Amino acid sequence: MSITIDDLKKIDLRVGKVIEAKRVEGTDKLLLLKVNLGGEVRNIVTGIGDQYEPEYLLGRNVVVVANLKPRVIRGVESQGMILCAVDEEENVFPITTLGDAKEGSKVY
Repeated sequence: MSITIDDLKKIDLRVGKVIEAKRVEGTDKLLLLKVNLGGEVRNIVTGIGDQYEPEYLLGRNVVVVANLKPRVIRGVESQGMILCAVDEEENVFPITTLGDAKEGSKVY
């Protein structure tokens, strides 16, 4: 499916720094991340806990879909989504930045 540049412009991608990470109680796969987007801190629930320990993500810059409608997952409101690459073996790789991009920077 192809999209237009106008469709792409609707997605607000931002750099966020993971400032807190922990497992969602009662799950092996879900992590609750607190992500600093510059002017605000958001809770983001992500399903990569089966491949990453929470401590691994601390201090890392990730790419966040900042204008995704919030969703309650396991009783926690998730206020965005981190972008990841997934290979053919189902290995997951969070999209990060080279260097220290400032929190809240727009991704194009």
